[in-house]
Amino acid sequence: MNYCVIIPARYQSTRLPGKPLIDLCGLPMVVRTYQQCIKACPSEKVYVATDDKRISEVCESNNIQVIMTSSECLTGTDRIAECAKYINADLFINVQGDEPLFNPKDLELIISNIEKYPGEVLNGYCPINNEDLFRNSTIPKVVFRPDGRLLYMSRASIPSNKVQGFEKAWRQVCAYAFPREALKSFSSVSAKTGLESIEDIEILRFLELGLEVRMLELSSESIAVDTPDDIERVEAAILERGI
Repeated sequence: MNYCVIIPARYQSTRLPGKPLIDLCGLPMVVRTYQQCIKACPSEKVYVATDDKRISEVCESNNIQVIMTSSECLTGTDRIAECAKYINADLFINVQGDEPLFNPKDLELIISNIEKYPGEVLNGYCPINNEDLFRNSTIPKVVFRPDGRLLYMSRASIPSNKVQGFEKAWRQVCAYAFPREALKSFSSVSAKTGLESIEDIEILRFLELGLEVRMLELSSESIAVDTPDDIERVEAAILERGI
């Protein structure tokens, strides 16, 4: 199947303005994310999608393909849907720009499952191994059917028991694969859907529109950069792993 990889990068982050350009051990975060992706697929299949000239200029200086998108996109997935107007592909793989430690083997796994689940939205998850992550509201938690189809995703601590205890849980890994038709459905609405808006989790829009989302178990090595504390954690991991 003809696929491409798109890294959405928005400058106006609420919690960390200019996040894609944050320096991580000498390289901007979006460049580090790109470098991880091209370890798994040809560079000509990888694009950065942004609405900011500063990000575009950094990408161009690092020989990264850039697509300029509207500043009115509601979410990163809406930005991917806009890119679908300009790229001739059947399937669009989204790797978040704030995942500088993204594991290339996870991208390889997603690519290998494209043919297995044709026409389905794919998303990653991994186990949560400590209660701090389980209680962290910046981390979307995942519950799914035995066959891997998503039931729900929440920033709340789910699944839980009667005393709201932590037994076992899973978190989202922000890598997705979207068939072209699913993107068309996603971008056909003019506002965030109800649960998507409450949780601020865009994958919920697909569920609310009646589409299935297939969860794939990926590695737990990635650390998303959402807060200043995450920057320190990521830089320590970069130095430790020699990335």
